[in-house]
Amino acid sequence: MIACQTAADFFAPTAPELVFLAGGEFLMGALPDDKFADDTVRPVHHVNVAAFALGKFPVTVGEYRQFSPDHAPGDPAAWPVVNVSWDDAENFCAWLAANCGRVCRLPSESEWEFACRAGAQTSFACGNEITTHHANYFYNENGARVGAGRRTPVNVFPANTFGLHDMHGNVCEWCADTWHPNYHAAPADGGARVRADDSRRVIRGGAWDYLPRLLRSAWRDALPQDARRDNVGFRVACDV
Repeated sequence: MIACQTAADFFAPTAPELVFLAGGEFLMGALPDDKFADDTVRPVHHVNVAAFALGKFPVTVGEYRQFSPDHAPGDPAAWPVVNVSWDDAENFCAWLAANCGRVCRLPSESEWEFACRAGAQTSFACGNEITTHHANYFYNENGARVGAGRRTPVNVFPANTFGLHDMHGNVCEWCADTWHPNYHAAPADGGARVRADDSRRVIRGGAWDYLPRLLRSAWRDALPQDARRDNVGFRVACDV
């Protein structure tokens, strides 16, 4: 049985709000009805994720400025933070841990997909199709512009059944894992896969300037861990 509840007591009110996820087993990767699947999301495999807490939203500009006061002075505080590298995100988590006395980190991509799916076995948490009612993205599959063409505040789109917002769209999110081209020999315990000989880090979720196919729960890509992009942010995970 998978249960979730708001974990409001984890941090001070000014820190990212977390949702407690009780964990459980799920199928990770592209399921049979995923028409946009490729070998990067195969083979489908069972993963058993332990309980953890995850940010209800991506880390916002306002939250990040507590760590880096001069970051993006023109950006609204309620937008998800971008132009942060994987290293920046790791440093934010370390700073947060030092200030709250808890283990704060980036989620593994197994944890991220578990949280994004929220029990669904469809292309998106909301079903096999997604609309601009569900997420912030720019183009439809025919190439027509349908979205806002920019980031939107984090509490605009509905949460999934786990109570998490913006798991699809708005900004891509860094994960702890280094890049692997497929799921052969992937761990079944929900932990991160890290290779010492590759500094590329996994990103998940899709972004405001993407097509719907790149917002799928199974979609994954990677960037150099020192890269900063205007469509890549992160959310905090916490051990419980």
